[in-house]
Amino acid sequence: MAVEVSVIATSSLGDRSYLASDGQVAIVVDPQRDIDRVLYLAGEKGVRISHVVETHIHNDYVSGGLELARVTGARYLVAAADEVGFDRVPVADGDQVGVSDRVRLRVIATPGHTFHHLSYVLEEATDGGWRPTGVFTGGSLLFGTTGRTDLLGEQHAHELAHRQHASARRLADLLPDGAEVWPTHGFGSFCSASQADAPESTIGREKAKNPVLRLAADQFVAETLAGLDAYPAYYAHMGVANFAGPAPVDLTPVTRADAGELRERMAAGQWVVDLRHRKAYATSHLAGTVSLGLDGPMSTWLGWLIDWGTPITLLADTPEQVADAQRELVRIGIDRPAAHATGDVEGWTAEPALLRQLPMADFPALAAARTGNTPAGLPTPDVILDVRMTNEWKAGHIAGAVHIPLPDLPKRLTDVPAGTVWVHCGSGYRATAAASLLANAGRQVVVINDTFDQAETAGVAMAHQA
Repeated sequence: MAVEVSVIATSSLGDRSYLASDGQVAIVVDPQRDIDRVLYLAGEKGVRISHVVETHIHNDYVSGGLELARVTGARYLVAAADEVGFDRVPVADGDQVGVSDRVRLRVIATPGHTFHHLSYVLEEATDGGWRPTGVFTGGSLLFGTTGRTDLLGEQHAHELAHRQHASARRLADLLPDGAEVWPTHGFGSFCSASQADAPESTIGREKAKNPVLRLAADQFVAETLAGLDAYPAYYAHMGVANFAGPAPVDLTPVTRADAGELRERMAAGQWVVDLRHRKAYATSHLAGTVSLGLDGPMSTWLGWLIDWGTPITLLADTPEQVADAQRELVRIGIDRPAAHATGDVEGWTAEPALLRQLPMADFPALAAARTGNTPAGLPTPDVILDVRMTNEWKAGHIAGAVHIPLPDLPKRLTDVPAGTVWVHCGSGYRATAAASLLANAGRQVVVINDTFDQAETAGVAMAHQA
């Protein structure tokens, strides 16, 4: 293949961008807002970015497409039917876009994830004409699934699901089985109807594996809509920013906060987020902070949990970790944290009494505690709180547990029954975030820092949805 396609993964949001080049010029597909990654890759390969394309106006992140096109002078391709607040090259179904004498793009309308969604077939010149080598499918045909169809409102979900089915079938009919599939979503993104089932794929593989290409339209629509769970609240702001035209990012360091300022910010109801690993947080942390470690999808959960616009202060071991968090946050439109602090936790307060520990346990400890043999050093559980999402709960949960999904918890703290709370999720990440919120509300709490698939093996009684 004359064209090399490089993946630029944003694992924290479950998305992929792409840089496709013929060795001289390059196309960038669905870039994230921190475009320095793209520029670095293009420089490393010695190629000029001539085209930046959007498959759709994104709902899960702020696009870097407009700024990348401005910086590079590239042509910026956006669906003609989308009414945006900036200049772009409008494209529509059937358009052919010449990139070089060896490469071109063919535009295919694939509505479903959004009304005006486009896919781009990458075609290479051969002696006999043009040959399709792959297709950038955005939120249309994914690996073993499709993009969800409810992000523009529940009232459109059914119609868009039918369109999604037709769009996927159209791609399968137009392209050879060997054509590569390059989706933007599906790697943990809430834009995906379900998770990707492979790291790479082709049209032929999707014909064999993907429900959208194996089920009749009505059955696909019914199953897809039934399987959709909640999606992050901050999505409401992403499309608005992308239609208007996102501003350039500022990733310069934010101001430092001393111990007094940290206390004032928490007293004012602002969020002070501890980015360290949950085990470090459990060992010692500043009372009033929220645990969202950089080892997990910090920006997704933070953007979902906060009231939009609330000032955020970041705590970390090192300035580099704060910088990483800033990069994560600008991708969802949180442009400038209010402040930060780094170093040892003891330096974040002048009052040692404000340092707190968070007990941790595992599922064998829970099993023992529920039979009256609570391990030494741990309080006996009065409440088992499950903060996983609804689909996870329906697939199986602990008998007698209380279910409040993590995104709902800030507004439902009073719904947690009285007593000592042992809280769990699927791995311990969300449970620690939930425990920090509960502890800040004055509750006695234990984090079950264990994978949920160990619960039944450990002897914890389970309930399963009928």
